[in-house]
Amino acid sequence: MRAAVLHPTAGGRMDRSDRIGFTLFFVAIVFIAFVAGAFVALSKTFPYRYFNDAYRAGHALLSQLSATDLYTETHLWREARRDDRGVTLHEPGQAYEGVTLYTSGDGSYAQLIDMQGKVVHRWELPYDQIWDKSPSGRAPRDADRIYWDKARLMPNGDLLVVITADNDTPWGYGLIRIDRDSKLIWAYHGPTHHDLHLTPDGRVVTLTHDLSEDDIPGLQGLERPWLDDFLVVLDGQTGEELSKVSLARAFLDSPFAEPVYQTPAYAGSDPLHANSVHYLDEALSAAFAPAQGRPGQVLISFRNIGTVALVDPETGEMTWATRGPWIVQHDARALPNGNFTLFDNAANYQVGNAARVLEVNPRTHAIVWSYAGNDEHPFDSYVRSSAQTLPNGNRLINESDGGRLFEVTPAGEIAWEFINPIRGGDQDRYIPIVSSGQRFSVGEFDKDFRAVIDNPQQR
Repeated sequence: MRAAVLHPTAGGRMDRSDRIGFTLFFVAIVFIAFVAGAFVALSKTFPYRYFNDAYRAGHALLSQLSATDLYTETHLWREARRDDRGVTLHEPGQAYEGVTLYTSGDGSYAQLIDMQGKVVHRWELPYDQIWDKSPSGRAPRDADRIYWDKARLMPNGDLLVVITADNDTPWGYGLIRIDRDSKLIWAYHGPTHHDLHLTPDGRVVTLTHDLSEDDIPGLQGLERPWLDDFLVVLDGQTGEELSKVSLARAFLDSPFAEPVYQTPAYAGSDPLHANSVHYLDEALSAAFAPAQGRPGQVLISFRNIGTVALVDPETGEMTWATRGPWIVQHDARALPNGNFTLFDNAANYQVGNAARVLEVNPRTHAIVWSYAGNDEHPFDSYVRSSAQTLPNGNRLINESDGGRLFEVTPAGEIAWEFINPIRGGDQDRYIPIVSSGQRFSVGEFDKDFRAVIDNPQQR
């Protein structure tokens, strides 16, 4: 009996024409998928948002996991510009004498130093002793990526602290109140960021942010999800949230919405980036003309759209807004003379000396005072930073990226300077950023806390 002869197509095998047909079919499917994907991406129709969200979430996670070098791949350290450490200059008679509070990018702590740079008090409380998750419910960043951003000191030694994490979104990690011994009084586990201000009646005004899927009609380049900022008021005794208003909604419901529609391309996922709050009490609201004598409004700086605005935290109404010759600014502060100051991070247009501090007349928009550094004392900080107007008219300036605090007179002369003494990384080349700085007269504190400052070894 002859053995059966199998044809090439038997048993599921393909001949040459079948293989060509299958290849063409596969190529056609790939081409159709490519065209459909291109159409969905360009037109941003369904299911673009879901694919885009998944891509951005994956990209963010990969970025977070790959940021392994603390000194070169985070925002917490910068290459040190100078070898100096501690107080390098003190001009008695010119400087406003007192003690200076500052926070540093190398950890969850704040220090109070005297005019010679000696530490007279320290507060410290690691994040994992407060919470085991971030406000969004995820595992928090490592301890060396979490730091105290802005701190405000109270007369009895209690400290209010905004906690922030590097390389996470949302990066706001919470706000706490601790006593002078660093014992926790209360904790608000909302995504607070950048700044806080204590009102005369003891409430806390701060900023939070969260991801939003809402549309902003007419805003080209908006990426979803995007970060909306919120103006939040807390009870200063308990940390309970008393009010919360959307700052995007405040803009869009006001006559001042145009800056939002001019959001730069790099800020499509973070159009506002609010970064400072200053509560106007009765005296400031009477002096600051845009407030029209209405106390309780909050002066807010919006970095990515170059805008300073007033918002009522109870109604969410935006009552005034302005733009000016500043770029990616921070720390807008109303003054008793009716003007406001801000830290202009990038509009000095000098290589290595791009920052300046401005005092602006809101009625005329004139710059009535500025400090911009010079060749001998370059001044450069693209992010963060602040300027406190002191009772003697000097300004305590926080050059965050330089790890530097310094005090300048109205004539622009440096009366005091402090360089963060901490170093790290390869051959100690890197310096932690200074997130905040605040000068106090010792007489502002109550008797018990003054005793602690006078005898730090007895803490």
